[in-house]
Amino acid sequence: MLDRAWAIMQSVPYAVGARWLFYRVLQEGFYSSKSDYKDKFIKATSAARHAGYKEWRPDSLADETREAIIRGGGHASVAEWLAAVQAGLFCDLDRWETQPYYVELWYEARAMTQQFEYYTEHIVLRPLGGQPSIDYKYKIAKALEGYADKEIIILYFGDLDTAGELISEVVERDVRKWCDADFEFIRCGLTLAQARRYNVPENPEKPGEYQWEALPDEGARAIITAATLPYLRHDAFAKIATQENAATAWLRERLAGLRWVPDR
Repeated sequence: MLDRAWAIMQSVPYAVGARWLFYRVLQEGFYSSKSDYKDKFIKATSAARHAGYKEWRPDSLADETREAIIRGGGHASVAEWLAAVQAGLFCDLDRWETQPYYVELWYEARAMTQQFEYYTEHIVLRPLGGQPSIDYKYKIAKALEGYADKEIIILYFGDLDTAGELISEVVERDVRKWCDADFEFIRCGLTLAQARRYNVPENPEKPGEYQWEALPDEGARAIITAATLPYLRHDAFAKIATQENAATAWLRERLAGLRWVPDR
């Protein structure tokens, strides 16, 4: 199982999380139940990462739930800080100012994040992680109001099952309730037609249901690309990038000779 799991990870160009990888090996018959995730799969992959089994390392799987909170760090001196500021200066413009639409991608499982990051750019990604909290949904509603002057498009991706449909329905309903801006909500996948087109196996525990994580990577890429393409002007994105680069070069040139002199 570990050898096959490693091969699956190497078959995609982005880091994957444990749950995403589990569903792939589950569908290939290495396990018989979703309950094997904690009882067997996590134990096996954790042992492999701790022991350095073959190519496995502690960072082989992306951490889907934890981020370090870094405190107390900084630059060794003011001069070092100034040099870092000068080197890090960059003009950052809103990519959506010149777009006809404002687009966001919402998706059911956090395990899908690396995939959506790799196959899209500039688009806000919102993992729901199952049924998100009231606070999370309220913040989404308020954020969308910042683009009320545009046509807002929400593209949703999730499992083809009862739970996945309920998640999208509840989140859409609650966000609309708190949002003073209108938006179009489009469920882009997973659909039955997509599952059949890309030979996605049924959930072994619930026949007739299909999970996004079991979708082959080429299928995910095609579905994501087809869903986003009608709403994006890539020429406008490129024009904004050109403006950013020109403004950044102009500012860095003028600050190149700046030095800090402390008060005596």
